[in-house]
Amino acid sequence: MSKKVDKNKLEKIDKKINKIFDLEKNTIVGTYQKSRNFGFVVPDDKKLGSDIYISKKDAMKAKNNQKVVVEITKLPKKDKSAEGKIIEIIGYIDQAGVDMMSLIKEYDLPYEFPEPVLKEAKKINQEVDVKNIKNRRDLRDQEIFTIDGEDAKDLDDAVNVEKLENGNYQLGVHIADVSHYVKEGSFLDKEAILRGTSVYMLDRVIPMLPVELSNGICSLNAGKDRFAISCVMEINSKGQVVSSDIFKSVIKVTERMSYTSVQKILDDSDKEITKRYADYIEHFKRMEELAHILKNRRAKDGSLNLDIPETKVVLNEKGIAIDIKKYELTFANEIIEQFMLTANETVAEKFFWLEAPFIYRVHEAPDMEKVTELNKFLFNLGYRVKCNKEEVHPTAFADVLEKIKGKPEEMVISNLVLRTLKVARYESENKGHFGIASKYYCHFTSPIRRYPDLFIHRIISRYMEEGYNLSEEEIEKYKQQATKYAEKSSEREKIAQKVERESVDIKMAEYMESHIGEEYPGIISSITSFGVFVELENTVEGMIRFDKLGDEYFIYDEDRKTLLGEKTKTMYHIGDKINIRVIRADKLSRQIDFEKVVEEEKEEEKEE
Repeated sequence: MSKKVDKNKLEKIDKKINKIFDLEKNTIVGTYQKSRNFGFVVPDDKKLGSDIYISKKDAMKAKNNQKVVVEITKLPKKDKSAEGKIIEIIGYIDQAGVDMMSLIKEYDLPYEFPEPVLKEAKKINQEVDVKNIKNRRDLRDQEIFTIDGEDAKDLDDAVNVEKLENGNYQLGVHIADVSHYVKEGSFLDKEAILRGTSVYMLDRVIPMLPVELSNGICSLNAGKDRFAISCVMEINSKGQVVSSDIFKSVIKVTERMSYTSVQKILDDSDKEITKRYADYIEHFKRMEELAHILKNRRAKDGSLNLDIPETKVVLNEKGIAIDIKKYELTFANEIIEQFMLTANETVAEKFFWLEAPFIYRVHEAPDMEKVTELNKFLFNLGYRVKCNKEEVHPTAFADVLEKIKGKPEEMVISNLVLRTLKVARYESENKGHFGIASKYYCHFTSPIRRYPDLFIHRIISRYMEEGYNLSEEEIEKYKQQATKYAEKSSEREKIAQKVERESVDIKMAEYMESHIGEEYPGIISSITSFGVFVELENTVEGMIRFDKLGDEYFIYDEDRKTLLGEKTKTMYHIGDKINIRVIRADKLSRQIDFEKVVEEEKEEEKEE
């Protein structure tokens, strides 16, 4: 007997699909599937739900299984698919770089600079203008260091630490003066506003600024004179900034250091490295001392130390994933993290009290409903975020995060805390930063790769040039810009983060495609009404559907996020250990499927 079609339901689906097509751009990326007289494109974006019909004349002679860009010519209607025409062929699915280029096209990232921008960049002198040095504080005789990852090319921050006679520390954070070269209203500036941020994909970087600036005159390369904006702070033994000075400078970086080399010096684990940098060992020891002091002060204030491992994807020369592992962070990373946080806070506080037009990095307290939901789950594990009905303090989260350190449930609870917190964004109004328990916070330290930092540098420069006395008209102009650019930069940051996450998801699936049938221990990271998500030691996450969990009916408890097998009474909790087998991995859908390895199977294997 045929079911009666619900017309209202069909219309609602049509409206939903059309809304997606209407709100987004009118081009989509997908995989071309060819038949004799026509073809269709399966969209990468699964929200679209329907394939795109392509007539033979609109196919651009695309081949089966090629990635293509399609322009939508007709929206879907009831029982008819959307129609489109292919406007670009990216390449075959397994061709090197096609997966990343498909992402670039899907999110319409501006991966090439327009000619006027490139012309402007090429005109910039790659040596500092000697005439401008007299207007700056000359720090070229100081020993100053950059500390970055081995592969970093855009070096926009350098540091040095001295011990003062009164026992306090003097921390210098020197940031590339990008605003000196990227003038307001220039082609470079307009393009930087459009991009908002550099995008770091696995096999490439889509920079905010052309290479002449990002890797050239704005990069604090060792042994080269460079213009900077310096924030020099006196810090006491409790980690408090007792005084600060922000000024324009000219610096010459003494050595370009890597996190790995600095850590080896601190651990005294590599005699060759220690010998090579023997003259500077005391510098790095002082940095280590100060970073510990700053970190301890933050911990007391309630700064959240979410120890969620980052993923490191290793690619071969063809751009194919050959290994996935945790990205190992060392205390050398922590040194730079603590110094940048301190400089960002110091700059934000100074310009807040000046009532200057500014862009702040804002992270508001979480919604209390979400905290209540988190506590329902934590209760089953013996933890609780202490709060009342109206508010919660960062220390309440920090206490829980401290208690779970080194325990099996650490990763799971850290992820749940992260989901409970709000997303940080840019705003022209200071609202504090909950995650680092700070009243004043901004992004000042990366003007090569983030537009808010570049804007802040421009404001700082204008205030210095005008003796901290801007006209009301100029203040109003910059206030309007701050509001507009904060919103735009927040949007661009969201897209960049999504692209970066999805590039990792694609490569995770690609890597696991060659490990079908292999078994791994994992931890249940999430439980939903349709399956169980499991994270492996190497950070790869996949799903076990209920039919691959066991031959029985499962009862899902939404409040406790648990699963109960009706027949065996086996209870599954978030954080439980579980052995899995990889049964499917697909880089196109970015999905990985597991099945539970049943103990009986293990016993049979042993007997054999």
